Amino acid sequence: MQMLKGIGLAKKYGDLHVLKGVDVSIEESEIVAVVGASGAGKSTLLHILGTLDQPDVGTLQLVGQEMSNLSVAPLARFRNSHLGFIFQFHNLLPEFTALENVCLPGFLSNASDKEVKSRAVELLERLGLVDRMNHKPAELSGGEQQRTSVARALINNPEIVFADEPSGNLDSKTAHELHQLFFDLRDEFKKTFVIVTHNEALADLADRKLVMADGVLIN
Repeated sequence: MQMLKGIGLAKKYGDLHVLKGVDVSIEESEIVAVVGASGAGKSTLLHILGTLDQPDVGTLQLVGQEMSNLSVAPLARFRNSHLGFIFQFHNLLPEFTALENVCLPGFLSNASDKEVKSRAVELLERLGLVDRMNHKPAELSGGEQQRTSVARALINNPEIVFADEPSGNLDSKTAHELHQLFFDLRDEFKKTFVIVTHNEALADLADRKLVMADGVLIN
């Protein structure tokens, strides 16, 4: 099943053309790495594919639905229900515990608080964090914070997970463990991952590697 299809995606900021007509398609349960030099347009592409930004030109279908047909509120609901996000700097709220951070997207869904908390505990246990779930981010290691953000990305059982430099802030051992986790989660939960990375080891492990240069895919 095709999970993502973008056609002719273009984006500019002022006179700077960041994306120059990108075509991309991704299948269910694929792990796809997007690589390229800084400034090539990787993060802009990821943000557009994840509906965090809008293309100036082009069309985007996610999970069989045309994104241009959705206004702001329905798009936000779609994003919360179908997409998960992992960022380099975790983006955890410092005043909340790991468990509370993981629960937040779930509380925005239609599930009951009890269901959300049960799912969050299950995910934290699966990610080896059940003994740390009542700790706040400042009390967690970098790897623990990133695994917490992975659990948060999965709380609503999304079909596609977008990750922007997910191991960029981690030491090599922790980065390797995080990379292996992505493949384990793909195999266990049949998730599709789109990962922007400078980490060649992760990119080489992916099912496909898309190379960006000057706002276009060159392979």
